[in-house]
Amino acid sequence: MNAGEPGPIGPQVDRFPDPSGRPREPAELAEILGDWMSGPGPLYRKLAAALQRAVHDGSLEPGERLPSERALAKALVVSRATVVTAYDELRGLGIADSRRGSGTRVVRQPGSSRPGADGRVPGGRAASIIQRLIDGPAGVISLRHAMEGAVPELGTELAALLAEDLPALMRDTGYHPSGLPALRQAVAARLTAAGLPTASENVLVTTGVTQALALAAQMYLRRRSVVVVEAPGWPGCFDVFRAAGARLVGVPIDDDGIRVDELARTFAEHRPDLLYVMPTVHNPTGALMSEGRRRRVAEIAAEHRVPVLEDNAYDIGGASRPPPIAAYAPRGAEVLSADSLAKSVWGGLRTGWVRAPAGTIERLARHKALADLGSPVLDQALAARLLPRLPEIAAARGVVLRDRLDHLTALLAEHLPEWRFQPPAGGSALWIELPGRDARAFAQVALRYGVEVVPGATMDPTGAHDGYLRLPFTFPADVLTEVAARLTAAWADLTGRPA
Repeated sequence: MNAGEPGPIGPQVDRFPDPSGRPREPAELAEILGDWMSGPGPLYRKLAAALQRAVHDGSLEPGERLPSERALAKALVVSRATVVTAYDELRGLGIADSRRGSGTRVVRQPGSSRPGADGRVPGGRAASIIQRLIDGPAGVISLRHAMEGAVPELGTELAALLAEDLPALMRDTGYHPSGLPALRQAVAARLTAAGLPTASENVLVTTGVTQALALAAQMYLRRRSVVVVEAPGWPGCFDVFRAAGARLVGVPIDDDGIRVDELARTFAEHRPDLLYVMPTVHNPTGALMSEGRRRRVAEIAAEHRVPVLEDNAYDIGGASRPPPIAAYAPRGAEVLSADSLAKSVWGGLRTGWVRAPAGTIERLARHKALADLGSPVLDQALAARLLPRLPEIAAARGVVLRDRLDHLTALLAEHLPEWRFQPPAGGSALWIELPGRDARAFAQVALRYGVEVVPGATMDPTGAHDGYLRLPFTFPADVLTEVAARLTAAWADLTGRPA
């Protein structure tokens, strides 16, 4: 089984919200509601409260038509009576109004948020993932993010920094829009050792890879620009481009990475402004782009004069990897290579970088200066101390992740043998195919058993891959055991089979 096997073959175009009078898609509304089933009380009351919150925070706009009771009940995997009673509650509160032939619509509320003022991306798919970060821990085991604590080396180097480097750093002005020179030099040395000759002027330090993507979006994209992306991919990254007004065109992947035959055809048809790929390694499938595939991606992009933004931040393990795509780029090609310490060291160390031709870095630095005048100096100094230790850090973390992966796969083989997946080449999650089931429906059932998962349709710009599920294995063994038990019970509930 190919973990990256696409649904329909060929490029798939991002679908924007329908501006007509048609109701909100039930699956999209289910994503907005998040873990609405948490807490005490009957389901209909919790659903009504969640819908009320969505109205007040601007997720549901005045005049917007809600899905039919039957359609929303199917998406949430609840009885139609639950939705009917919840809609009755909304009507009783003056939040919704129903008229024969026009369905149930949202009524404007005093003090409700203005559309577009709440940080949500029109047409975006990562709203519930971002909201989980904002809300913090809940009464569920959330698998929306593959995160864990810091490596012990961070504490050791932080103590050394305070003892040895702090006096000199405090004499510095603290303003380095392009990045702390010591960190730029360390990044350049690391990339050069990996097979991509790099000088300090080729490096811009960013506040994580997300900022690198945002800066690239500001520089390359305008409203109605086209970005070619892998399908599936990570929705948080996609929404950075959507926020810039871009349209996404998805290209399927296989075990070697993005399909170059489809990529060439897509470039010719859509004439994109940017290509975004995750070669080392792909999120969510865990595929590692082969060396030959990297060369062809660079050649095709250069032929069509399309800038490439490669995101290599998802890799954790210490295994040998091919050089970044930029190492294979023909002369004159524009390839931006982004990476960070979030996965390999700690998500709380918001330090990343982008490597590109010196002229591109200079342009990006101007956007960076407008955003924040430069990333925090102490964080950068700590990152500069940690970078030379990354090989040993990655090797140690890789051992832990392999043990956890083996533990989870053994649990799935025992309790959920019909779930299909391929061991990933890297990363921190399994890309699982649920046989004959919509993962969005399963995600709703899993919430009742206290587990929050990301269905595959959320991770595809077209809503395809709806039979897939992303399952991180970054948690300790006891948590993974509990997760497997709850998912097994939820699967039995959905399929009607004995647990």
